[in-house]
Amino acid sequence: MIAASIQEQSILKLSEPLASELGLEIVRVRIMGGKRPVLQIMIDREGGAPSDVEDCAVFSRQFSAIMDAEDPISDPYRLEVSTPGIDRPLTRPGDFARWVGHLAKVELAMPVDGRRRFQGVIEKEDEDGITLLLGDDSALVASLHEMTKASLILTDDLIEAAQKVGGLPPQPGDPDFDGFESEDDETDPFNPNPESGA
Repeated sequence: MIAASIQEQSILKLSEPLASELGLEIVRVRIMGGKRPVLQIMIDREGGAPSDVEDCAVFSRQFSAIMDAEDPISDPYRLEVSTPGIDRPLTRPGDFARWVGHLAKVELAMPVDGRRRFQGVIEKEDEDGITLLLGDDSALVASLHEMTKASLILTDDLIEAAQKVGGLPPQPGDPDFDGFESEDDETDPFNPNPESGA
């Protein structure tokens, strides 16, 4: 789920070496349509530690040069680099395991009993897949590759847990706050270089 389209997958391959060099991981790559496409790249520090404004700025500056050299997007575009919000997307192996006990929502590629969207508490992530305990006391077990979308659901418990591990991004009013993106708001992420792009 990190990258959906073939073009996004090619950009992911370009971005991963730089991310690794900077001690970062790619959470998600998305190309949003429009007359001037927006390339959105979401990053974390390795091991799930929260990234910050400086990480976004450094990655954006260096990856812009890579994009200019490789030119994987032929049309003019805008690069936006962001860090996950508290209600972060869950896209990689281990993401669910880090947030056991918290609410998540998932969307499956193929329906189960006529349903594709589920919401429940993360019970575990292991070799059998991800287990969500649903509201009707049943459980959904699905592997990451069976999902098209997944994210945490914002709750007071999640905010408290994120604060404890230092995973709370800058908030409005904080000195370093600069439009951090959340899963449900993809229109105003951190954009240190709005004119990036071919």
